Amino acid sequence: MFKNSYFFFPGGMVLAGGKPEEQQEQNPLMAQRRSILARIAAAIASAVLVLAPLQAYAFSRVKDLVDVEGVRDNMLVGYGIVVGLNGTGDSLRNAPFTQLSIQTMLERMGVNTRGAQMQTKNTAAVMVTANLPAFGAQGSRIDVSVSALGDAKSLQGGTLLVTPLFGADGQIYALGQGPVAIGGFSAQGQGASVTRGVPTAGRIANGAIIERETGFVLAKETSLRLSLHNPDLTTAMRIAAAVNRYLGGNIATANDPATVHLNVPAAYPNGVVGLLNDVEQLKVDPDQPAKVIIDEQSGVIVMGSDVRISTVAIAQGNLTIKVTETPMVSQPAPFSKGGTTQVVPRTNIQIDDGKGNKMAVLHDGVSLQKLVDGLNALGVGPRDIISILQAIKAAGALQADIEVIG
Repeated sequence: MFKNSYFFFPGGMVLAGGKPEEQQEQNPLMAQRRSILARIAAAIASAVLVLAPLQAYAFSRVKDLVDVEGVRDNMLVGYGIVVGLNGTGDSLRNAPFTQLSIQTMLERMGVNTRGAQMQTKNTAAVMVTANLPAFGAQGSRIDVSVSALGDAKSLQGGTLLVTPLFGADGQIYALGQGPVAIGGFSAQGQGASVTRGVPTAGRIANGAIIERETGFVLAKETSLRLSLHNPDLTTAMRIAAAVNRYLGGNIATANDPATVHLNVPAAYPNGVVGLLNDVEQLKVDPDQPAKVIIDEQSGVIVMGSDVRISTVAIAQGNLTIKVTETPMVSQPAPFSKGGTTQVVPRTNIQIDDGKGNKMAVLHDGVSLQKLVDGLNALGVGPRDIISILQAIKAAGALQADIEVIG
């Protein structure tokens, strides 16, 4: 019986040992040497594994690629009054709705101001907005945003009075109230003024209390629909395949490029919540179409990694004419008679016809990096690259969609 120890290295296999077991026991010196050799080989192998570069993957979690239908925020909006402003509120002459709101509020409190002339500038009419979370419980708090509706100059130091916040169905889901915190300021003097940020908009942290829940119960659902953030048929099929492979059954089905349907198994641990918890952690390699995004206003160009072009030759040249006017003042000689001072025009014209630009060849099926390098080799800027990409697309050599935004 032989005891052989094998150690694997990038260049091959090292074999340590090879004597019969009886001889190993009779030669302790050789056994000690083999033990030292084994330790050295193990240390070298560990170092090789640590220093070896790891392969990078582009996988993303399913929870970062989809939204669960029904699990979403709900928009709330309301109309309110901010009081306590230091003369920076609405002008009641220019904002009659503010005056009517003040009168209605005071009448509810037993104060009759009908027919009275109001001159206060410490009040401002505002619109209040908030997002109601998908599973916001009654009595919990949410943040609200406050924005001036009239001609108020600043909401600094103001306090929002009780404001009901309505959902799309017209029902009251929250009540907002509290001091408004703004991120900007405004100051002025007799000859100058300065404004930083937006002093007519602010925020109230935990400024609203939820009074009504949406009523959506996730645990009662027997099926779910996953909506992809970026609809793509390949990505939807990969998500469905990953779910079925993990659960070992035909649980997920890709209905279209934007939706994946899940059937909740009856005996699944923790039901729908447990299923979503497991599915969200699955890793999927998302796919995306070849697309070039162009923002003509700012000159920004974004190209996907799958953008390819056919063999095409490109030459770029612009005719630039620069005209500079430098007027000169001509004065008569000293003690001259009849001379007058005159302004003599002086014009300098420069012409750049792009003679130094050469034609570049971009070969078939080049990668994104080579495409960018080829365009940069022409010595053109983002504006000219936009025109070149559009020309390549018109020639049918660009295997990608061009989307212009802005």
